[in-house]
Amino acid sequence: MAFEVGIGASIAGARTIVCMKHVGVNVAADPLMTFAYTGLKGGFVLVSADDPEMHSSQNEQDNRFFAKFAKIPMLEPSDSQECYDFVGIALDISEQFDTPVMLRMTTRISHSMAPVEIRPWQDKPVLGFTVDIAKYVMMPNFAKPRQQAVLRRLDDLGRYSETTPLNRIEWGSKKVGIVTSGISYQHAKEALPDASFFKLGFSYPMPLDKLADFAKKVERVIVVEELEPFIEDALKVAGIKCSGKQYFPIYGELNPTRAERGFADAGLLEVSPGGEMKPFAVLPRPPVLCPGCSHRSVFYALKKMGAHVFGDIGCYTLSALPPLEAVHACICMGASIGMANGVAQVQGSDRPVFAVIGDSTFLHSGMTGLLDAVYNKTNLNVIILDNRITAMTGGQMHAATGHTLSGEETRRVNFVELTKALGADTVQEFDPYDFEAAQKILKDVTKRKGVNVLITTRPCMLFPKKIKGEAYRIVPDECTGCGVCLKIGCPAIARSEQVTKKKLFIPIIDETLCTGCKLCADICPPKCIYLLSELPAGKEV
Repeated sequence: MAFEVGIGASIAGARTIVCMKHVGVNVAADPLMTFAYTGLKGGFVLVSADDPEMHSSQNEQDNRFFAKFAKIPMLEPSDSQECYDFVGIALDISEQFDTPVMLRMTTRISHSMAPVEIRPWQDKPVLGFTVDIAKYVMMPNFAKPRQQAVLRRLDDLGRYSETTPLNRIEWGSKKVGIVTSGISYQHAKEALPDASFFKLGFSYPMPLDKLADFAKKVERVIVVEELEPFIEDALKVAGIKCSGKQYFPIYGELNPTRAERGFADAGLLEVSPGGEMKPFAVLPRPPVLCPGCSHRSVFYALKKMGAHVFGDIGCYTLSALPPLEAVHACICMGASIGMANGVAQVQGSDRPVFAVIGDSTFLHSGMTGLLDAVYNKTNLNVIILDNRITAMTGGQMHAATGHTLSGEETRRVNFVELTKALGADTVQEFDPYDFEAAQKILKDVTKRKGVNVLITTRPCMLFPKKIKGEAYRIVPDECTGCGVCLKIGCPAIARSEQVTKKKLFIPIIDETLCTGCKLCADICPPKCIYLLSELPAGKEV
């Protein structure tokens, strides 16, 4: 949707930038491929943030291929200043060549910080949309000539690539020439500073004539790039002798150590035994749901029920990890309901099937899945985990929060009315902090036929403001060391050095982290967990 809104703004004459992770481009690929045909009026830049090493993603893909697939130009900045400069240049290129432009970022570029020289702001008037049916209506008789325009444009962009200063040569030793782009340039430059470099800033279409001339002037060409051999393959197809992926990995994030190791394998660098980066001894910190997270009780209950649970993209995906291990499949944003629909229609077991999806994700791409389940008369249970914010990515507003991204009040989507309108057979809200009642509701819903929707009613503990209630404490004298409270994976609960008479470790609650959600107290068999204000006499300290 963001991409389509951006298209509208662009063809109305506004300069537009649309930003997303690499997997977001997968969703936007449909309009992208056709927008490349129509062209635009105001400059349009698509920022694709790729995630080598999958630091926070469900896959590792190289979106440089999207630029080639769509036949649109691509720029790759290698530092903070270039990120700033390249946006303006990309907008100019977009308008000059009547094309959307991809600006490809990667993890390390996105997380880098450096001083940036800011240019004076230049206003550009928005002239408005002009009717041009042959240009903007992509039915076959109009699309065919537009396709030919795209091919002619690609030739023009190829000639531009040969002359633009975005692609530059830095001469050093001519024993080896390094062809690289983006953050890989920084790592290669640090590892082998004396080499000659061909730095691609405008990396598609590539300046193949200029690259061929560079290759003739050096004894050997090495391509350094993260992920796929995008540059290397292009050079080889053009008949330019080079190597790259035989020395550098095709997966994961490049760093100075991996760059040095690759150059060492290529015989260009000697790495002393003590020269490799050693891992720091740090305290393990596996990703977990926050203390007091309202999702925790839902997944603990689902696990106890033995349900098949199909999750989605969000904080709650962490429930797949120990000790909860209650999410059994997660593919992409909005897929949970579709997957659960498919399983519910074909599986022969009696195990209940649940789709679990967040509020923002449901609005993004879950509604169609629910509608399809209703249409196909599937027996399916859907839980919308409504924490009233887009929590995992930093607390952005969405259509059910009642506020726009800029903080203005707006109409708020009502999930109960919305899901009823989509045809759900039953819709029920419940409080996930009332564990006993929540557990009963989850069990009861599995006895109903049709599509059943349950909606949680507790906000996120962190956004828009942090929630901190009265903390709980475990009374050691009453604790049996059963460890049930540890099974919910709350980071505020840990094992202590104290043991029971049976030599079982007694858990302890970090009262600075505890938010008072009371899930641990609800599930504690000996009922030895108390609010601080309700501690038994003599147990206050």
